[in-house]
Formats: sequence, C-alpha cells, structure tokens
Amino acid sequence: MTNKREKTSRVASCQCGAVTLELIGKPIVAATCYCHSCQAAGRAFDALPGAPGTLGGDGGTPYVLVRKDRLAWLSGTDRLDEHRLKPDSSTRRFVARCCNSPVALEFTKGHWLSVYAARLPEDERPTAEMRTIVGDRPEGVELADDIPNYATPSGKFMWRLLKAWAAMGFRAPPIEATKGYGR
Repeated sequence: MTNKREKTSRVASCQCGAVTLELIGKPIVAATCYCHSCQAAGRAFDALPGAPGTLGGDGGTPYVLVRKDRLAWLSGTDRLDEHRLKPDSSTRRFVARCCNSPVALEFTKGHWLSVYAARLPEDERPTAEMRTIVGDRPEGVELADDIPNYATPSGKFMWRLLKAWAAMGFRAPPIEATKGYGR
C-alpha cells in the first residue's frame, strides 16, 4: 500500500462515482473548517435526499486544499450544480446532482480548490493538519488538542496558500470545466 505522504495523484468522486476529479501533487493543506458558512452549507447539503454526510459530528467540514493548476475534472462536470449561500457570494460549492454529493468549494478569486475530504477514498485522505475558525463551532463542542485549533485562518494556513500562489506565478486560474453548470 502506498503511504499517504508519497501519493502524487488522488481521485475524488461523488458518492455514485459519476463525477470524478484528479488531484495532482501534494495538497496545500488538509484542514477542518468550522465557519458559519460551511456549517450552513453542510446542513443544506446533508438535508438533500440520499446525500452523504458533509458535516462532522463536531460541526466541522474536512477539506483538502489543492492548487487549481493541479486538478483535472475527469468525468461528470455536466452533472455538477453550483451552490452559493448568497447570489453575489465569491464562494461557490459544486454538488453532484446525480447523488447529491458536495464535491468541492471554490473561492472564485483564489488559486485553490477545497475538495470535501469525504470525496476521497478513506485510505487516501490526508490527515487533517489543523482546525480553522473554531470560534464558530457549534455551542458545547469541545475540540481535542491533537492538532492545532485556530480561531481564524492561521499564519501557517495563510503561508501555505501564499507559497502555493507564488509557485503558480501569482495566477488564479478559473475552474473552466464547471462554468455555466447550475445556479
């Protein structure tokens, strides 16, 4: 079996396998987000018929952040719908309508794509390195101290994003494969 750290390519997919996305190279970071927006989107997605769970038992959403220039949609982009919490939001989430699986989140002005960690095979998921925006977690949720718990996006998190952006020549390529799908 290949060690997770040595893995150079992973394939994320919706629950039924119709939508697939290849993640190439080392992820920027694996993190769990507790912001109010991720929680609201997670509750909406989890209420869809047959949808796989998005939110963890502690209210967090595990993601794997990947550079946009290191991903390739392999199949099913015609099955993706775009979900925004507000019509003018710069954050859009892609949901596979074939099985109501949230696949990824894009900050449209950014250079990365946040893939829902649950969309990767369990044995290929990078282990979360940090929890972020933990101040928004649901009331009464106590978090372990096994990894750092940050109230805001940490310097380490921002540094990783900046390093990835610099490696990309400070470009933020659009996600072309899904343009125009859903609203």
